[in-house]
Amino acid sequence: MQQDKVQIGRAALWMTGAIASFSSMAIAGRELSAVHDTFEIMMYRSFVGILIVSLVLTATNKWAQVSTRNLGLHALRNAVHFTGQNLWFYAVTAIPLAQVFALEFTQPLWVIVLSPLLLGERMTPVRVIAAIIGFIGILIVARPGTTPISLGVATAAASAIFFALTTISTKRLTQTASIGCIMFWLTVMQAVLGLVASGFDGQITLPSMQTAPYLILVGLAGLLAHFCITNALAIAPATVVVPIDFVRLPTIAVLGMLIYHEPLDLWVFVGAFVILAGNYLNIYTETVRILPERNTSPTQPM
Repeated sequence: MQQDKVQIGRAALWMTGAIASFSSMAIAGRELSAVHDTFEIMMYRSFVGILIVSLVLTATNKWAQVSTRNLGLHALRNAVHFTGQNLWFYAVTAIPLAQVFALEFTQPLWVIVLSPLLLGERMTPVRVIAAIIGFIGILIVARPGTTPISLGVATAAASAIFFALTTISTKRLTQTASIGCIMFWLTVMQAVLGLVASGFDGQITLPSMQTAPYLILVGLAGLLAHFCITNALAIAPATVVVPIDFVRLPTIAVLGMLIYHEPLDLWVFVGAFVILAGNYLNIYTETVRILPERNTSPTQPM
């Protein structure tokens, strides 16, 4: 029991880092929007990522893990993620930050919906119920009919779909590629995509003394957030990590209020809680289903 409490405490510390990283990336993205478009933000973020990933691969002597196997799937994954991340960066400039984060929480629900089509996974009754609950939460957050659906709301919701596609393609890639390999091609390919998209109009805004720290912060925060979540999930079950991750919403809501004078919208919190309930139902059910299988599996000889 004491060991479980220690592990939960460690997971909470890792998730604190993830929450701080996601929040700082959203604020930095909004600050950068006055000077750089989303393509430029993604390009410079990827340059920072290339440097960090290269240093890590060198320090750990794991360059041998980087291969060109399944390069097409890498390209597809990174094109999808590039699209989703650009939509997300646009959304943080167009609507309240809390609303962006609330809609982003629908990503696991889109994974539930899309996995049977793309991975051949079985759609169970519980997964259907979880998805329906989550989409009710989307309606509460967006409230169609009471307020016009803005472009910011649409892009935030769409980014969650593209992030779900990223998750699905990553799941397939992890069968043949290491995390280091995936991260290397992520940063390199998205740097190329960002460079092409940024230079399409013949003009690329160079970093200034004012924007360079924010661009570096975006690059660091993006990698650090996923590193923290990975470590949290490694030491605590998803049923513990997901509710902690939900703290992101009130955190960014308070920051949005203090920094940008954004109002605290009760319906955003209600909708986000409903979305969390749908996610948690699916995670809890999957955990209960998997545990008996592990407990009844034959013991391997030592």
